[in-house]
Amino acid sequence: MKSIIYLVLICPTIFYAQNGTLEGTVMFNDGSEPFVNVLVKGTAIGGTTNDEGHYTLKNLPLGKQKIIISSVGFETQQKTITILPDKTIYLNFDLIEEEDYLEEIVVSGTLKPVKKSNSPVPVEVYSPSFFKKNPAPSVFESMQNVNGVRPQVNCSVCNTGDIHINGLEGAYTFVLIDGMPIVSGLSTVYGLTGIPQALLERVEIVKGPASSLYGSEALGGIINIITKKPNSAPLFSLETFGSGWGEINTDIGVKYNVGKSQGLLGVNYFNYQNPIDNNEDGFTDLTLQDRISIFNKFSFNRKNNRIFTVAGRYIYEDRWGGEMNWEKKYRGGTEVYGESIYTSRWETFGTYQLPTTEKLNFQFSANGHNQNSFYGDTSFNADQYIGFGQLTWDTNFWENHDILIGAAYRYTSYDDNTFATRNDINNEPSITHLPGIFVQDEIRLAENNKLLLGARYDYNSLHGNIFTPRLNYKWNSENNKDVLRISVGNGFRVANVFTEDHAALTGARDVVFDGELSPETSWNTNINYVRTIVTKEDAIISLDASAFYTHFSNKIIPDYESDSNKIIYSNLDGYAVSKGFSLNTDFNFRNGLSIIAGATLMDVSTTEDGVKERQLLTEGFSGTWSVSYKIPSLNLKIDYTGNAYAPMELPLLGENDPRASKSPWFSIQNIQLSKTFNNTFEVFGGVKNLLNFTPASNSILNSDNPFDVGVDVDTYPERAFDPAYVYASNQGIRAFLGLRYKIL
Repeated sequence: MKSIIYLVLICPTIFYAQNGTLEGTVMFNDGSEPFVNVLVKGTAIGGTTNDEGHYTLKNLPLGKQKIIISSVGFETQQKTITILPDKTIYLNFDLIEEEDYLEEIVVSGTLKPVKKSNSPVPVEVYSPSFFKKNPAPSVFESMQNVNGVRPQVNCSVCNTGDIHINGLEGAYTFVLIDGMPIVSGLSTVYGLTGIPQALLERVEIVKGPASSLYGSEALGGIINIITKKPNSAPLFSLETFGSGWGEINTDIGVKYNVGKSQGLLGVNYFNYQNPIDNNEDGFTDLTLQDRISIFNKFSFNRKNNRIFTVAGRYIYEDRWGGEMNWEKKYRGGTEVYGESIYTSRWETFGTYQLPTTEKLNFQFSANGHNQNSFYGDTSFNADQYIGFGQLTWDTNFWENHDILIGAAYRYTSYDDNTFATRNDINNEPSITHLPGIFVQDEIRLAENNKLLLGARYDYNSLHGNIFTPRLNYKWNSENNKDVLRISVGNGFRVANVFTEDHAALTGARDVVFDGELSPETSWNTNINYVRTIVTKEDAIISLDASAFYTHFSNKIIPDYESDSNKIIYSNLDGYAVSKGFSLNTDFNFRNGLSIIAGATLMDVSTTEDGVKERQLLTEGFSGTWSVSYKIPSLNLKIDYTGNAYAPMELPLLGENDPRASKSPWFSIQNIQLSKTFNNTFEVFGGVKNLLNFTPASNSILNSDNPFDVGVDVDTYPERAFDPAYVYASNQGIRAFLGLRYKIL
């Protein structure tokens, strides 16, 4: 009996002695880091570091164990150790800041690199990890979860679209690649596809006029797509995924050396060849596409680390949408309706820092865009060539003045087969010369006060002199947790209807210009306030609120309602206003949960002869969200993303049009699970459009008679074929699965 009692008492002691103890310290920037999670993978054993960054874990199982540390704003790390019986093992960690939480360097607000918190112009920054939460085959689709930014589908048949910022149409959004004006004019509709996301370093967005720096087309804001530097890119990267609808997208990135230069090659391929008609209107719900894009960027090593980069991209796309039995043999005919678009495009751009003691940079870009298309039996062929050069001088005067002076020249050649470039005798391509000069002075009034003054003068060879000033003021608290920015600016835009508005080419309506179109001008004011909060639980909360107001003169508007058989373009005899309020929030917690949510309230309207009308296809409210949760022990991440939109006024064909005059409230929601293996391999999958929302099945009016055979559209406009009534994609719920692989 005594032996049994002895064994009962001694066995737990023996068992306890066979387990080990782990101790260590977690450091960051030569200092200890408190409240860091420490976990033994595959067990319930874990804890957090104390105020001195020290941790102790007892009763660890013997043998090899994987130790995981995690903390908000830092990369999750894993180390393998061997636990010995009755021994204390010491294991220290050095924290590494996550990409999303590094103090971002932005260039879009002032044309020179500054810390985001120091920029007098509010700039929103989105990293690749943000877009990976809802992977998409193009930058266009990736923008659907950015607050205040909405990808707008403009045609139910060929699914082309543009990007709206704060309710303003895509023609008001200036899209740049590495700061160069690449996507504009004819490529506004098609140039946002095929940018390899594997090479994406970040996307910067400035809302509001930026014409004083970027000239025409920057009336509503800019989207600057920054590509990776060759020296910081992985040696090899691969991302590929497919959907239940049959879409296949692949992005490949390769880094290599050639002599004293480093190269970065990117290839994007997207293919969808599976006609689907779930709404049973006889037309494809999603346009079929076959697209390849090749991107290459060189960075040359020079003395004194001077900059010299050159990049190029080529894209070819064949897309069509239409009746389900359409084939290429019907292209341009009247037997079966289809919209077929061949796009061929090349681009080159770069930056060269002059070998001088002063900081002089020469930036250049050129691109050519060819479109060969048929909308039913309507042919639209167009060529556009743009050359751009810009020299900037970045210098300091006195102690508090940071000066940027620049001179730019832009050449645009545009030719198509419409009456836009044809006179009574022959074809007459449009040639535009646009030289300009600009200056900005960033004045440091005090340690926490800045004033930015800027102005630009351009001479448009078709429209004459254009002057665009701006003023920006920034105040920040001593700890930089409160930042206030106030902006006032002027913008201008010269429109080309056929390159910007797809409705001008599709359907049965005739296009009419009411007089010669004059350039649009606008005045904008924006108040932005950013607050960063760190709670006692060490959660990080960021609040970013903006109020905006833009007043337009000479706004070019399409009139769908005066004559149901026409789209009448004219300068507004009155004024237009875009005003509203937006709020972005960002919550990050130590338990692995992060929430990004935003909402925008806006009123976009035109006023003519004292009558105010709400702008068509513009929501009064939009909201976006992204909820992510990391499970470090499983290397698993869950992402739930979505958006919601208030009703929009929709264009109808007369008072007898059977379609609804407003869209309903709708929401597109997605969920994704992703699991990483050894930080080099990742598998992800999920479901897009969880609610299976699609527009009404009669969105394409009279789809059974797309050529208006036997229809008197003047007397009965509601019997005409019309695919321009569109506000969202017809693509419903679908699953997706993909993988990512990289070699560092």
